[in-house]
Amino acid sequence: MIIHNLSEENSVLNQFISEVRDVHIQKDTMRFRRNIERIGEVLGYELSKSLSYNATTVETPLGSKPMNLSKDQLVICSILRAGLPLHQGLLNYFDTAENGFISAFRKHEGDADDFKVIVNYFAAPTLTGKILILTDPMLATGSTLENVLLALKEHGTPEAIHIVSVIGSRQGIDKVANIFPDNTHLWIAAIDPKLNTRGYILPGIGDAGDLAYGQKL
Repeated sequence: MIIHNLSEENSVLNQFISEVRDVHIQKDTMRFRRNIERIGEVLGYELSKSLSYNATTVETPLGSKPMNLSKDQLVICSILRAGLPLHQGLLNYFDTAENGFISAFRKHEGDADDFKVIVNYFAAPTLTGKILILTDPMLATGSTLENVLLALKEHGTPEAIHIVSVIGSRQGIDKVANIFPDNTHLWIAAIDPKLNTRGYILPGIGDAGDLAYGQKL
C-alpha cells in the first residue's frame, strides 16, 4: 500500500485538522461537518494527481484549447454514517463519480473493550475496472476496512483502490496495508501514534459520527 500522509507538509489542511480536534470548536456540529468536508476536498485534489488523463480539446467562444481530462471511472464508497461529510467533500470535486454506501459499525458486548464489526447494508454499482475511492474518516484498528474489503468482493474487482481518511492510527494503517491489494493508495490528513483500550485513536478527535450527527442510542 502506498501511503500519502499530507501532514508531512504544512498547508491550510492544518487549520481544518486543528478545528476538528479542538474540543471546544467541534461542539458546533455544522462547523465540524464542514471541516470534514473541506478535508475531503483537499484529499480529493491530491488524489486527482494520481489518476489517468486523456488529451482533449475544449471549444471556447473565441477558439479552442487543448486540455488533459481524467478518463477514469470513479466510484466513491463511504462508510455510514461518519463517512458522509467526507464523501460530500470528494463529490464536490469528482461530481461525475458513481456512489456507494456501506453500513459498518462496532458492536461491543456490554462494557467489554473488545468488539466485532457488523456490516449489514451495502449499496454500490459494479466496481469491475473502475477506480474505487473508499472513505473512512477514522482509520482506527483497521477492522472496519477489513470487513468492508470482504463485502466489496460481491461487487467486482476495481482497477485500483484509494482509501481516504482524516486521521489514522499507526496500528490500523499497518493492518490495512497487510490485507489490501498492493495497488491500494491511502490518502490521509494525519497519523496518530496509538489506540486506547476501546480501540479509539489517541489523541484523535472522539467519535466522528457522533460529532457530525449527534449521539446514537
